[in-house]
Amino acid sequence: MNLHRIIAIGALAGLLAACQSATYAPSPMPMQPQGIEGQWTDPNGIISSFSNGRFETRTTDTNSLLAEGSYRQVSAQVVEIELTSLLRQTTSRVNCALASQSQLNCTSSTGAQFTLVRRTI
Repeated sequence: MNLHRIIAIGALAGLLAACQSATYAPSPMPMQPQGIEGQWTDPNGIISSFSNGRFETRTTDTNSLLAEGSYRQVSAQVVEIELTSLLRQTTSRVNCALASQSQLNCTSSTGAQFTLVRRTI
């Protein structure tokens, strides 16, 4: 009986040691977004989406479409947006500078300035 206990304890100790010495690859870090693709929010909570050259702005409460249009990357740091306001039925141009991967500083054709922050999900 003692021999069985010694063997069982030895096997258990070996099993535990094997579990601790096993190396596991760390889980991959989520990819850092590049450029302006994705969702951005302004200080009022309005969400702007950039996807494959298409631009949309929606409300957060009802998800109503406020503006839509297109954008093009002028350089690595500058993007130009052509948008139509569905509320005012006006078309305008906005130039934005990518200050960091999480901040977009924008100026409309009328000179109004605003900042968009990358939305984290």
